[in-house]
Amino acid sequence: MKFYARRLAFYLVTLWAAISFNFFIPRLLPGNPADILLAKMARNGEVPPAVERNVRLLLGGDADQSMWTQYIEYWKSLFQGNLGVSITKYPTPVTSLIGAALPWTLGLVGTATIIAAVLGVGLGAWAGWKRGTWVDNLVPASTLLQSLPYFWVAILLAFLFSVQFKVFPRIGGYDVFTYDAPELSWGFIGSVIKHAALPALTIVISAFGGWMLGMRNMMVSTLSEDYITTAEAKGLRPRRIFMTYATRNAMLPSIAGFAVSLGFVVAGSIVMEQVFTYPGIGKLMITAVQGNDYALMQGVFLVITLAVLSANLLMDLFYGFVDPRVRSRG
Repeated sequence: MKFYARRLAFYLVTLWAAISFNFFIPRLLPGNPADILLAKMARNGEVPPAVERNVRLLLGGDADQSMWTQYIEYWKSLFQGNLGVSITKYPTPVTSLIGAALPWTLGLVGTATIIAAVLGVGLGAWAGWKRGTWVDNLVPASTLLQSLPYFWVAILLAFLFSVQFKVFPRIGGYDVFTYDAPELSWGFIGSVIKHAALPALTIVISAFGGWMLGMRNMMVSTLSEDYITTAEAKGLRPRRIFMTYATRNAMLPSIAGFAVSLGFVVAGSIVMEQVFTYPGIGKLMITAVQGNDYALMQGVFLVITLAVLSANLLMDLFYGFVDPRVRSRG
């Protein structure tokens, strides 16, 4: 029980530190981000007093309030789910923009990350089991694919399958000429899958090599353990040794890495989403940076921080559950 309490306390302190940084960083920037933001919003019309107050609470700049008072008000706004108003999409609230972009990123990057992890771990376990055979030659080939830059793979796939062979659409999350807005229908789901094919393939090609190399090396190390030799001496079937004794123990580090990868799924694949104009969190972040949209940037960073910490916390708790040694040392 102490282990779980310590881990929970650690992540709560980390969350407090991350949110505090999110509060102080805009106030340490040169100039006044709140004034810049309000000036840009004023170009689209008069800024309501309530919106101006929220902007100054999020970014500072209110000379009538002390930093401590602003800090307390900032926390109150967070608990109320108020992340401010975007200036690039004025007057849309930041929470609405993040809520609209998040499902696209979770669906695409989450699915692609799971496929890459399962494919890489499976092939890595097989390559480690068949060490020295032709299967082992898949490792350097997959590592070569992983070394290719994301944007280069994305551009190459778009050129081949969209421009040359016209198999998949090049940009967007769905066919905007057929559907005015997202809807629940088989035709729309098919359109989404077709538009997500190339971005997902980009992620899988660029990511599965790392999983395969790590799992292959862990598998080779595990196969040299004494309990594997004992299992072979007892005459157990090779399939049982492979699945029950070798793979299950060798994949523990991959599980930890998978948890971290899932946490970063929310961040999306920024370059990939930009190349394919995919409406996810990554593209939203680029839009915020290009437009100096401080409120949107803070909101996106906050959501990413929460996702990464949540994924790590869940995996820490899971590790403590399956491995008693972690609890005794933690």
